[in-house]
Amino acid sequence: MSWWHRSSIRFRLAVVATAVMALLCTAMAVFIVVMVRQTAIDQRTEQLFANAMSIGAQLRQNVPDLSESNPGQVVQVFDPTGTMVAATPEMADSPPMTGLRPEPGTYETTTTCDAQVFPGGCMIVLAYPVHRDDGVWRLNVAVPALPWYVSPQLIVPLTVTWVLMVGAAGVGSYRIVGKTLQPVGGITGTLRRITSSDLRHRVPVPKYHDELRDLAETANRTLDRTERAVEKQLRFASDASHDLRSPLTAIRTRLEEAMMDPEDADWPRTGEALLDSVDRMQALVDDLLQVARLDAGVCCRKAPIDLTELVSGELKHRRTRTELRQCLAPGVMVEGSRIELTRLLNNLLDNAERHAVSQITVSLTRNAGQVVLEVGDDGEGIAPDQREAVFQRFTRLEASRVRDPGGTGLGLSIARQLAQAHGGTLSAEDSDRGARLVLSLPALVEKQD
Repeated sequence: MSWWHRSSIRFRLAVVATAVMALLCTAMAVFIVVMVRQTAIDQRTEQLFANAMSIGAQLRQNVPDLSESNPGQVVQVFDPTGTMVAATPEMADSPPMTGLRPEPGTYETTTTCDAQVFPGGCMIVLAYPVHRDDGVWRLNVAVPALPWYVSPQLIVPLTVTWVLMVGAAGVGSYRIVGKTLQPVGGITGTLRRITSSDLRHRVPVPKYHDELRDLAETANRTLDRTERAVEKQLRFASDASHDLRSPLTAIRTRLEEAMMDPEDADWPRTGEALLDSVDRMQALVDDLLQVARLDAGVCCRKAPIDLTELVSGELKHRRTRTELRQCLAPGVMVEGSRIELTRLLNNLLDNAERHAVSQITVSLTRNAGQVVLEVGDDGEGIAPDQREAVFQRFTRLEASRVRDPGGTGLGLSIARQLAQAHGGTLSAEDSDRGARLVLSLPALVEKQD
């Protein structure tokens, strides 16, 4: 793994910020150098032309004396035949500085580097024609060209400024990023202390309303949900252990009593009691497995189902101790799992039969794209403040414990989860007498040809 991947995010962000600042400063410095250099070249060219005009004015009268060296400027004068008639001492024995031949009344410039005339250097050369009575004379004037950095007076301050700005950007970005990411350290430390057995910690929330605050609040909401889920699982395991312990205790007690006096024990009666406990334990295990499947999101394959036919068939084969009344709309179709919808219906019917005095009513209707199945009884009903509690796992009201001590307390909870798995709802609603459980499912939309 490279050093870049091993370094901290704070260092990497600081490096990126410093690199960006370095690019910006470099671009600014290059722009300044280019602009200053071009301005200086224009000024030097204008000065060169002014010098050429001055020498040209003298040349119109007579050939000027160029025997004295002019620092920073070299000159060559050619007559109409192209013969050099005058030059500064540096150019006396040199070939023409340039071959430019501008039109009369104009001038041309060029920059020559490492040429035979100027070995090892660059010069700005200006060619200027001068009119005389005997023809057009040619005047070449040159001055040293500017280096790319223009002058030390420009490049040194620029370099110092560049270093200071890039350094300040690096240090500043490192401190700002560290300050910005400081809450992340607190979040990381808190998350490191959280274990499956200790979910009470919450990450600190930064005071500024930014992405880190959103992250901290999201993490805390996730921890809240996780803590509730763990508490729910612990309660579930505790309740399941308690309910499984009861039939196992009953089985053990019956066997110990029979084994104390095996010859006089009533084994058929003991066997019946053991089978009752086994049936209760098997029902509880089946419910626990169903709950686990629903919690894991495992659902059977769904298909179009005639709910009217399903409900009618279950009611026809069901044996009850109470009168069973039904009012089913024909041809009510839904999409779902036949096995799971059958279990949902039987859980509702089992609950109604457990509380009914003499009558159970079942109705099935379709309204505004929804299928509504109602199961009611004429029992003691459910108090308004208990209508949500009955759908909690292992919740059994006092009346239910008296009427059916062997119940698991999972029937209605499983029924609601099955309803939700089919995109529907299950709730306890108002009733003139007894309880009324209402299941609402999306109706199957028939495709039109």
